[in-house]
Amino acid sequence: MNTCGRVCASMLAMAVCLGSAVLPARAQEQGKQHVVTSEELSKQAARPAETRQTNEDAIRHLLSSDEGQKALKSADIDYQRVDKAIRQLSDEEVAKLADRSRQAESDFAAGFLSPKTLAYIIIAIVIIVVIAVLV
Repeated sequence: MNTCGRVCASMLAMAVCLGSAVLPARAQEQGKQHVVTSEELSKQAARPAETRQTNEDAIRHLLSSDEGQKALKSADIDYQRVDKAIRQLSDEEVAKLADRSRQAESDFAAGFLSPKTLAYIIIAIVIIVVIAVLV
């Protein structure tokens, strides 16, 4: 074999050796980037349900408070019916009402709202729940 052929064969052999060393390392890197454990998938799948439950609890907390019960009683509204209606709301509606409920409770606790104003907010939330369920 001539010198040129030997050089080409040697270069080809080196290229094959380098390629076989580099490609598996790259494949492992890519594989690690895309691997998601079943535990992570389970956690991600459970987040929306947990968020919704937390939001529903915030609404229920306001409605079941002393002020909430007084407001519902004064408007002759059954808490159990409203509670059932909350379950029928979309996640977005529940999130919005939960934010309003948390804000109303926070404002009331800070003294920014009177009991009467809080009662109006509670009744407004109930009306929104009822309308959202009926529509």
